[in-house]
Amino acid sequence: MKIARVEAIPLSIPARYGADAWTLGSGGWQALDFCLVRVDTDAGLTGWGEAFSYSCRRPVAAAVNDMIAPLAVGHDAADIAGLHATIQRRLHIFGRFGIAAFALSGLDIALWDIAGKAAGKPLHALLGGAHRERLACYASLLRYADGALAARYCEQALGEGFGAIKLHEVSEPVIAAARAALPRDTALLLDVNCEWGVADAIEVGRRLAPLGLEWFEEPVFPPEDGAGLRAVGEACGIPIAAGENCCFATQFAALFDAQAVKIAQPSVTKVGGVTEFRRVAALAARHGVRLAPHSPYFGPGALATLHLLAALAAAERFEYFYLWAEASLYGAALAPERGELAVPQGPGLGAEPDAEVIRRYRAD
Repeated sequence: MKIARVEAIPLSIPARYGADAWTLGSGGWQALDFCLVRVDTDAGLTGWGEAFSYSCRRPVAAAVNDMIAPLAVGHDAADIAGLHATIQRRLHIFGRFGIAAFALSGLDIALWDIAGKAAGKPLHALLGGAHRERLACYASLLRYADGALAARYCEQALGEGFGAIKLHEVSEPVIAAARAALPRDTALLLDVNCEWGVADAIEVGRRLAPLGLEWFEEPVFPPEDGAGLRAVGEACGIPIAAGENCCFATQFAALFDAQAVKIAQPSVTKVGGVTEFRRVAALAARHGVRLAPHSPYFGPGALATLHLLAALAAAERFEYFYLWAEASLYGAALAPERGELAVPQGPGLGAEPDAEVIRRYRAD
């Protein structure tokens, strides 16, 4: 079975973010960007993947079409590891972070979708089998920069059945307001998106320690500063989580060797897809590091994460991005009920994207 075609399908789906749009990275978000990766085979099977593309939809789509597709077409669709290795070598001159890694991730997820469909089995069965039929989610809130708003959305998510909440706040009074709005036994996670240098992160972390945070995510810039992450964790006593900005297992190995993190957060749409995620999971197990995937997605990357969690992370929660999109690619499959999602049971990723949503929201 050969790969006959690889195509990037960029989408832009408007979303509501609660009281205000969130500003991060390249600017304010008014819509969710997707870069779907469609792979067709000469046997008539089609697989769907997702390359990370928030605020970078056009360059990621170009990388899929111009860099990934020419290397993939004609290759044996079942030789996922071999093609993955070939593409890594051929594209290394463009860097081992970022756009090229995102594009490869999308291809890899699509090939695993095809592998499951060819076998007539769900992806998790190819990964060793699911240990759970349903997965608890945590509500990954936006950055509101307002204590009353943060408290309100914490209470709202709790009322909807989410048993854990993640903040993206950097203001200590806002973080404290959110903590006060929740029962003490509700897990509260904090992601500050590389806000501080090491010294400032230590000072803030020490002040936040009494709040009982489950983890302190990416407290320092740059995100690959393993020594800095370790210093913050040792000084404030809050478990450090990081890894959403790592691409490929070698970059996680560097964090683990530095004893920088207690919780590793590979993103399947960034790290190199399912193939590389599995390598990170094995490394984390050998180093005694928790595996808690980064997954604020609503496309094939979200479905792949559900399978990976069910098979490889026996007790971890799914990260549910707490916003409201105008349309859904997968309907009820990615709509939590009382804070839980069902593990897909169909072949491959377990669901097909809605063709009408793709047609309506296709972007340039």
